Formats: sequence, C-alpha cells, structure tokens
Amino acid sequence: MKLSQMRTFVAIAEHGGFARAATRLNLTQSAVSRQIGDLESELGVPLFDRVGRRVRLTSEGEDLLRQTRRLLEDVERLSERAQALKSGRTGLLRVGATPQVIENLLAGFLGAHRQRHPGIEVHLIEDGGARLPSRLERGDTHLSIMPAGYEGFSGRLLYPMHLLAVLPETHPLGKKSKALEIAELADEPLILMSPGAASLMWFEFACQAAHIRPRVLLHSSVPHTMIELAKSGFGIAVVPSPVRIPREGVRAMPLVHRATAIGRWAVVAWSPQRFLATYGMRFVDELVKSVRRSYPGHEFTRNAPPLRRPPEFSN
Repeated sequence: MKLSQMRTFVAIAEHGGFARAATRLNLTQSAVSRQIGDLESELGVPLFDRVGRRVRLTSEGEDLLRQTRRLLEDVERLSERAQALKSGRTGLLRVGATPQVIENLLAGFLGAHRQRHPGIEVHLIEDGGARLPSRLERGDTHLSIMPAGYEGFSGRLLYPMHLLAVLPETHPLGKKSKALEIAELADEPLILMSPGAASLMWFEFACQAAHIRPRVLLHSSVPHTMIELAKSGFGIAVVPSPVRIPREGVRAMPLVHRATAIGRWAVVAWSPQRFLATYGMRFVDELVKSVRRSYPGHEFTRNAPPLRRPPEFSN
C-alpha cells in the first residue's frame, strides 16, 4: 500500500470523481484508475461503486476513508516533526554530568538555553565522573560533561578541574601557601569522595606517586556534607573544583604534587559512532561559549599551576 494510492483514494472521494481527482493530482485519468484498482486488489474490498460516469463510496470505502484520512494526517505530522528536528527547532537531548556540574554549571546555563530554544527538551543523567564515559558509550546520553582522557570520543574543552583541599579557616596548613603539597596530607584525617567519582581516582594516583597512605575517615557522595564536616574540624575534605564552596568558615586550596597541578580538563563529549543532532551541536557551542566567561571553581584555582591541555580535544 502506497501513500500515493491513499492520497488518490481521498481525492476521488472529496472531488466526486476520477476526472476531477486526476486534475487535482496532476495525473491522467487512467493513472488514477490504475492506482485505485491496485489499492482495491490489495485491500480485498471495493472502494467505489461505478454508476456510469459517476462514482460513489461503498460502505467499506466510507469506513476506510476515515482511517485513510487519519493515516495521511499522521504522515503529515511525522514529516513536519522530521523537518523541525532537521532544522534544530525541536528535539530531545540527554546530557550526563556529575551532581556538582549540574548544580554549578548546568543549572544556570539551562534556563537561558530553554528561553533561546523552547522546543528542545533536555534530560539530565546524573552519575559519577568515572562512570559517565560508559554511559556515553552505551548511548544512555547524547552528551557527557566529563574529565578528558578517555579514548574513542569526540568533544570540546570546557575548563580545568583541579583537586582542592577544603580546611577549616584556623587549620595550620591553610596558612602556609597558595597551594598544598599532597604529601602534607599524609597524617591528616581525610574526607574523600565515594568510589565512582573521577576526583577520587586522581587523588589515589597522586597519593601513590607521593608514596603516602591516606588516613580516610569517610567516603561521601555529597560534597556539601564533606565541606560541613571539614568546617567542623572533623577532617580535610578533598573535592573537585566544580563543587560549590562557601566563602566563610573554610579555606579551599589547590592540591599539587611536586608543584604540579592535580586534576583533569572537563570536556563536553559525544560518541562519533552515533548521530548527534543539529541542536546537540548547538548546545555544545553555546556551552563552550558560556564557560569562556566563567566556570565553576575558577575563583579557587586562579593561583594554581596550570593543568596541561589535552591534545586530543580542541576548541
């Protein structure tokens, strides 16, 4: 069954005959007759009674006419939807990010994005930074805001993410310098991110390089809890720089190993094996532009040694 046959069927019914339908469709009358004959053969029921030069819908034809009109309306809506998707006016975009990136970057960005592009529905997928690459690989997300360094993805650089030590304002280590050597945490009680957080992996690698065994009192997935505990003097919280840190009661210091920054660049990445719609690339462009003005944690890392820009990503 072809759309052209269904359109011809509707045209004959609406215009009262084969000749008028042929004129309306810019076809010959024989072509119109052939299409209806083929359609009747395929359906197995007569659609029209032919009385001389006049035609009249059969009872089966009247019933199928209603169904055919609905089908053609659905096809038209589908075509309109496809054109809107192609133009980038409408669509669905799934974006993966850590809770702190959602809170401190996307929450502000998405409000303005929705105003500019009301037809684009953005769904957020929250997960730890170490698990976001597999989310992207499986197709759970169209885009992931994650640490650089994972192979097999395309992307754009966003901003550097440093590892920070959050101490009580009165802690002696907070008064020593602008950055804190990770070896100085060897005997300190620590509050670390839970497994699955990329920043925990950076910290553990740095501890191995510095030959220290951290004294961990708590693993937490809630940075706000970690910072409140640090503020109370329970221990030193180690968090990534995108975390929101209060300006009173604590001091946040970049962690370094032998004066080298610890951390990764954040990227907005996608899989080159999967199609990324026009509106997805536009989201990327606008996000990159927004972080050039400001990005989470910049106020705590401006005096830190620079993180090396990963060569596999370019802006």
